Amino acid sequence: MKINARCVALLAILLLTQVLIGVNTQEEEEQEEEQEPEQEEQEVQDVEDVEDVEEESIETWTGRACTCDCEGGSPSGIPTFTVPTPITSVAPPLPSSRFMKCMPECPYHQALGFESGAVTSDQISCNKNELYIGWFSSWTADKARLNGQGYGCAWLSKFQDINQWLQIDLKMEGVVSGILTQGRCDADEWITKYSVQYRTDENLNWVYYKDTTGNNRVFYGNSDRTSTVQNLLRPPIIARYIRLLPLGWHTRIAIRMELLMCLNKCT
Repeated sequence: MKINARCVALLAILLLTQVLIGVNTQEEEEQEEEQEPEQEEQEVQDVEDVEDVEEESIETWTGRACTCDCEGGSPSGIPTFTVPTPITSVAPPLPSSRFMKCMPECPYHQALGFESGAVTSDQISCNKNELYIGWFSSWTADKARLNGQGYGCAWLSKFQDINQWLQIDLKMEGVVSGILTQGRCDADEWITKYSVQYRTDENLNWVYYKDTTGNNRVFYGNSDRTSTVQNLLRPPIIARYIRLLPLGWHTRIAIRMELLMCLNKCT
């Protein structure tokens, strides 16, 4: 009888243990089922957070620069200066490498009109204009026109130092995308390097065009009197006033030039 009682007691303990284990297992399964949606929600949130971080790390081309229409358009014959609209979201993938050329430079350029005469004399000036008298009256700032020929075919600075500048007033804000320079047509005189300043209003301070390191960009100019040297601005700049500041020259500061404007269409 004692053995049977012990067996019954052990059997009862085993049954109770199995019941408790079953209850615990069921509770754990229910807790896991409740946690799974939370984990899924957390995983979705984590993915969204990662995507947000990735989006924030992408530098979108929001521009003090021109927008582009890479598919071109019907030529209108009228230069159109495009003011950028801020980009608020990451642009979708572009369908081909050709479209990548839109950023961060312009696909289309048009001469402002130094050579053609569309840029008038009152739009071009230099420091100490009033001192250009006598012989220098034939070599004033408004003579700084690309491919100019004959006597008085360039701007000749009266002073040979790095404090000189040649200024262009566009009369309205435009998107400047490049600069062309030449030397004097009838003598071996030219600039070898220069920097660029710009501003949108005459009451604002001048801003230097910077390179990728944040330093004032140095543009390399000419090595002879006749060749045209092109420097594109990547990215282009929005400005009304542009200044060229000679930093180096051969014999004398002498400039013939043209500005390139960024277009949103072929014209």
